[in-house]
Amino acid sequence: MLTSSDPASGADAPPVTAYIRTLNEERMIGAVISAARAAAREIIIVDCGSTDRTREIAEAAGARVIDQPWLGNGRQKRVGEEAARNDWLLDLDADEVLSPQLAEAIKAVFAQGEPAHDVYEMTLVTVPPVGAPWEGFALDPRRKLYDRRKHRMPDHKAWDQLEIPKAKQLPRLDGALFHHSFRDFEQYMAKWNRVSSVRSRETKLKPLWQLKLRILFAPPFYFLRHYLLRGLWRAGFYGFAIARGVAFGRWMRDVKMYEIHRGLKK
Repeated sequence: MLTSSDPASGADAPPVTAYIRTLNEERMIGAVISAARAAAREIIIVDCGSTDRTREIAEAAGARVIDQPWLGNGRQKRVGEEAARNDWLLDLDADEVLSPQLAEAIKAVFAQGEPAHDVYEMTLVTVPPVGAPWEGFALDPRRKLYDRRKHRMPDHKAWDQLEIPKAKQLPRLDGALFHHSFRDFEQYMAKWNRVSSVRSRETKLKPLWQLKLRILFAPPFYFLRHYLLRGLWRAGFYGFAIARGVAFGRWMRDVKMYEIHRGLKK
């Protein structure tokens, strides 16, 4: 168990609490906590019933574990927000690893005392199981570092990202947040199946006529958006497969909304 005298304990890190939602995350949780220690003084795990070694690994790494049955994506994050000892929060998933450069950028935000802004963006870089990290393409900006006195995660079952007015200019921190989002294609598609189910139920239902058009004609456009516009062609053969997968996942949401209209789902 880490102690406050251990340099890896986070005692010398900025006054930031990193919170992480978990469910059977033993694969990556140790690496996620270890990297976060450089940028966060406190680490909180919000666990919803792990049956693997997630809790054991997290506690050994010095994290505080909170048991919380699943409330939904945004609401589960709110549990972490409310449990934090610091007002500045770092929102991490259980497969997101701070690069050393990003950790230094976070520390620099606090070098002169209270940060100049109340929310900061960082760049999410996918680390696929095949090939190199996607550092030059398919990048996703994420608002992960924020002051809870000014911002809170949505009180929502599906959405779990900060809602910031589009006109507000946000500073972007240097360095990558490496996202080990899936271990193989089977898990990738299982995640899309789960996500499409939640979003079909918990977001505004699209009109039936629109869903019919999407089901018939949208899949090629979903594919081209990711393969060409987001640059997955640069990931070679595997990038083609992932683009096909995400297009199918997006199409599944349309079909599931269609089923809701037809009374097959609630």
